[in-house]
Amino acid sequence: MKLRLNPLASDIVISAYILISLYFRFKLENETPISPMNSIVIGLCFVTIIWVLIKLKVLNPNWFGLFDSKKPKA
Repeated sequence: MKLRLNPLASDIVISAYILISLYFRFKLENETPISPMNSIVIGLCFVTIIWVLIKLKVLNPNWFGLFDSKKPKA
């Protein structure tokens, strides 16, 4: 059995992950002097984790209904 979250739960997990990762990045950058290149690498690592989870179909985002491709266009 493969772990899959429904679209609404995936959207909530992704939103919470983004907010928490941004909080930790800003907190880390304020407390320690790191270069801009290190900040970019940390950000890319956080984005890569989400991208991999979406590609593995663990997360199935619906993007809060913004891109609803299941409905036929009129």
